[in-house]
Amino acid sequence: MALSTPLKIAQTTTRETVEAELTGAKRDWVGGVFKYGMLGALLFALLILVVLVGAQIVEGGSVLTTRFADFMTGTLKSIPGEAGIHQGLRGTFWIGVFTIVFAFPLGIAAAVYMEEYAPKNRLTNFIDINIRNLAGVPSIVYGILGFTIFVKVLGGVTGGKSVISGGLTLAVLVLPIVIITAAEAIRAVPNGLREAGYGVGATRWEVVRTQILPYAAPGILTGTVLALARALGEAAPLILVGAVTNRLGSDPAIFDVSSLQERFTAMPSVITSWAGMPQEGFREDTAAAIIVLLVIVLFANAAAVLLRNRYEKKR
Repeated sequence: MALSTPLKIAQTTTRETVEAELTGAKRDWVGGVFKYGMLGALLFALLILVVLVGAQIVEGGSVLTTRFADFMTGTLKSIPGEAGIHQGLRGTFWIGVFTIVFAFPLGIAAAVYMEEYAPKNRLTNFIDINIRNLAGVPSIVYGILGFTIFVKVLGGVTGGKSVISGGLTLAVLVLPIVIITAAEAIRAVPNGLREAGYGVGATRWEVVRTQILPYAAPGILTGTVLALARALGEAAPLILVGAVTNRLGSDPAIFDVSSLQERFTAMPSVITSWAGMPQEGFREDTAAAIIVLLVIVLFANAAAVLLRNRYEKKR
């Protein structure tokens, strides 16, 4: 490590010398303004994030410190200070499961086919453009789609206004995002890896399995986690497919699969409902629920970062 320091200093000095020669030793004022302008924008964005999160912690921290167990295991109630989020946690958990099980395999498979197998012609270009357009469609449209298909048409299978319908709706919502991010990660794989695999006689599937997917795994994981975070935070589609926003009669265990066809709620729906309550105490409950949802999303992001670093080390 000690030997690398003089080398870095020499490289930095050489770079500065070359820049001075090319620019005539003139200071790049435009570049400096741009650099510090971007730094200011970053710091401003971080400041807003810190203020928003800090406000929720200050307002909802008392709920999590004084009645954490009751808040995490309690049910939806109309009395502030007595309501809990257990039913919302259960719905959010199963929505995440359905998103992972349905959206991720389908999205990654579609991306692999589009980038590695499909011929490059007008049809595939048309499909690619429309997939990107679908990623920008408002979530309320997917809620209407989910209500029509999963609640009305397939209600006999999904149970109608159930967590199955909600999970499948959000899986469809994030599917374009998964396809786009996975396709971009696969597109970034150097062609030399493909050519080397074909050069030693590997089939296309062998090249995809042993070279392309391991190399693109970090980018794919990043995109899937972003998609999962969006699914966990959506409220409008869930309300359209029947998520309860007030009192919910049943309170099954989180891992109880026998009640997946019953009425449900989720954390975004709980937060939306409590935020509109006139009682002052619900402000603290809302802030506490927001903190819990943020922790869930951050935990998912941390798991993705660990997996991404693991795959990057294997490159």
